[in-house]
Amino acid sequence: MQKITREMRGIPYFLLKEYLEELGGRQVKRDEIAGDGWSVKLIKMAPYKLFSLEVGQTRLEMELDDEIAEDFLKRFSMKTMRAGA
Repeated sequence: MQKITREMRGIPYFLLKEYLEELGGRQVKRDEIAGDGWSVKLIKMAPYKLFSLEVGQTRLEMELDDEIAEDFLKRFSMKTMRAGA
């Protein structure tokens, strides 16, 4: 079992939950989505501030079975990838 913590900025909380559900998860608690061999707890954090700009951020505490961890992280990264200059 792997425990991984990530902090995500700029992706709304509700959208992160939706992405996890698209990866085969289902809501098991208000702030927890789980699928076969994995679970992710979502924790809303205070907005990230840069001068007058505020960006929402969420901490994800992931528990992943070793057998699926690499594949899950790859698929999750594709969902959350953002292009920018």
